[in-house]
Formats: sequence, structure tokens, C-alpha cells
Amino acid sequence: MDVNAAVAAAAAIAGVCTGVIAMLAFRWSERDQKRPTRTSLHTDPVLPPGVDTVLSVLRSSAVVLDEGDSVVKASSAAYALGLVRGGKLAVEPMLHMARDTRRDGEIRQVELDLPRRGTGRGDALAVSARVAPLGSRLVLLLVEDLTEARRIEAVRRDFVANVSHELKTPVGALSLLSEAVMDASDDPEAVERFAGRMQIEATRLTNLVQELIDLSRVQNDDPLEDAEPVRVDELVAEAIDRCRQPAATKQITMAAGGTADLQIWGNRGQLAAALGNLVENAVNYSPARTRVGIAARRVNAPGGDLIEVAVTDQGIGISDKDKERVFERFYRVDPARSRATGGTGLGLAIVKHVAASHGGEVTVWSSEGQGSTFTLRLPEAAATRAPQKTSLATGPGDVRDEHDEHAAHGPDRSTAYESIPAAPAPEVLP
Repeated sequence: MDVNAAVAAAAAIAGVCTGVIAMLAFRWSERDQKRPTRTSLHTDPVLPPGVDTVLSVLRSSAVVLDEGDSVVKASSAAYALGLVRGGKLAVEPMLHMARDTRRDGEIRQVELDLPRRGTGRGDALAVSARVAPLGSRLVLLLVEDLTEARRIEAVRRDFVANVSHELKTPVGALSLLSEAVMDASDDPEAVERFAGRMQIEATRLTNLVQELIDLSRVQNDDPLEDAEPVRVDELVAEAIDRCRQPAATKQITMAAGGTADLQIWGNRGQLAAALGNLVENAVNYSPARTRVGIAARRVNAPGGDLIEVAVTDQGIGISDKDKERVFERFYRVDPARSRATGGTGLGLAIVKHVAASHGGEVTVWSSEGQGSTFTLRLPEAAATRAPQKTSLATGPGDVRDEHDEHAAHGPDRSTAYESIPAAPAPEVLP
């Protein structure tokens, strides 16, 4: 009995010791887990409550840095601008600003020009960077892209300067011509000559003011407010009629062809002005006794069928360096010729805005000395499709049916303008 009692007592003592040791080990493990480590202090800082939500809705690019200059939080826009790479802030001036703000707690702001990385473009990226402390250990960097705002401001400055110059030229000419008329009051021939020049300058001034009004209207008005199905045939006929007199003066033949009964959904006035500008430019920049072709066709596109209206001339052509700028306001390929024809440099800018506001585009193919093709692409209006037929104008403003042309002259190249490609060189009539 004594032996059994001793064994039981030893077992009880061993169980108590095991329990005490297990409890001590458990408490030691809990305390070890709660103890802050160097890794948790420096790599997993906690953002103040609500900051993450606010940063996610900001339009500016946001970057949060810790005391080791590591990125704690960065918006997708910050990565898109190339501000953050490899978990670090990649812009050295911004990094210096963040360190200075962390040291003294002052808010700093600066505008910088950053190179565009990986785009191959030479222009810089204009940004405004603002740095502020966020709590005791974090720094918040907000970056706003100013590139588009600066571009618009530059366009506005250039526009005002160009308008002032363009208005000053005819106004100054009218002033000088009026003085010449007064001095030559006793010479009827001189008065008649100066009066004719005054009419030319007055017409140029009127055209400039009207195109400025048209440009302002297409930029500010929504063409879909007064949209309607517009027949392409009617637009082409109106453009030909608009240029009938200058084409006849230069003995330029205007040929109209392509697919008939096409319709575009949009503002009739704006569409007529755009196509009229293209045809007028083709006539003005073509030498005498050449041809200008206007062709319309339907092309398939993923988002729906498009209507292409191509205007082809046999004029002086456009160089590669000028093709990128022909749609800029007041830009002229040949300033001397533009002034001789009364051009204002706004016609193609109006075409570009009309195409964009109608959900389309305008492109140009050209080769110096061989002519140009301007192609206007616009969404097709829902309409019943009719079979294709073509027509050909054999003289300035003289529109005749294709079959009549074949009957008079045999199977010539009367269908050359039936389908003009957008990018490659079109077939040009001799």
C-alpha cells in the first residue's frame, strides 16, 4: 500500500509540473507574438482610418511613402505616369520634396516637366506635385497631370494671335485702299481699280469672320440635338454647286460617283459645310484643266457600317511634314496660294471638328505633285440599302449619268471615282 501511495503521489506531482510548464510556454508564446518586430515596424505601416478610401476617389495620382521612402500606397494613375517603379518613387525631385516635408512637416508644391518613358515621344509630361505630412511617419504625394491643360492654353494663345493677325491684314489693306481712293478722286480708272481691290479684301474679311463663327458653332453645339438622316447625294450636289463658278473659271472638271442612296445621321448644315470645305480646297489647290472627284461608299466596321466620302484632286499635293498639321487652325501648306485664293486656314479645322462631333474622322493621303485624297468617314444612318450606281460629271458642274457617258465615248474610265481607297494612292484620271 505504501508503494502504491508513493507512485500515485509521484504521478500527481509530475502532472502538476507538466501543466505549469505548458501554461508558461503558452504565455511566453503569446507575449512573443505580440512583441513588435523590425519587419512589422518598417514594411507594414497602417494608414490612418479613411485615408485609403479618400485616395481611391481622388483624380490626382496619389503616393504614400513611409519613413524609409518605400511606397505604402499608390494609385493606378501613379503607376501609369511612371511615378512608381519597383516599390520606390522614381522621380528624384519628388523624393527630395518628400524627405524635406518629413523632416520639417511643411507642405510643398512644385511644377515639373517629366520625360515620357517608353513612348518614343519627345514632348515632356507637365505635372504639379504637392507633398504633405500624413500622420507622424507617413508622407502623402499628390501629382496632377497638367499636360493637356498646357496644350489647350497654348492653342488658345496661338488662336488669339493668329486671329489678330488675320483680321489685321484685310483691315489694314482696306484702310490703305480707302486713302488711295481719296487721293485718286479725280482719276476714275484708279478709283475703279482700288474699289475692286477693296471688294476683294472685304470678301476675305467676311469669309474669315464667317468661318470663325462656323468654327465656334461646331465646337460648342451638339450636332445630335438637331440630327436627322442626311442623304450623301444631296451633300455632294450642294458641294459641287458651291464650287461651280471657281471650277468653271479654272476649267476644272468635277466628277461625282460611288454608291447612291447613302445616308448619314447628323446635322445637315455642319455636314454640308465640312464636305463643301473639302471640295473647295480641292478646287483652289488644283491647276487649271484638271479633275476633282467626289466618291461615296459604304465600308464595314466592327461598331457598325461607315460611310466614306473621298475628295480627290490632281493638285500640288502635301509633303509628309505638312500632312500632320493641315488640320490645325490657320495652318497653310502654301501661304502665298492661300492668300491668292482668299483662304483663311480654318476650313480643314472645321472639317475635323465636324467629323469628331459626329463620331467619325477625316484622313488625308497625299503625294507632292500627284494630288491629295481627303476621306471623311461617318457612321451610317439606319436606312434601306439600295443597289449601287454611279454618275460622272464631264464638265464644271455638269452631272451626267454613267450610261450616257458610255454611250457617247465608249467604255472609258468613267468609274475611276466609284471607290477611292482611304490610304493608298487613288487612281487619278488624266
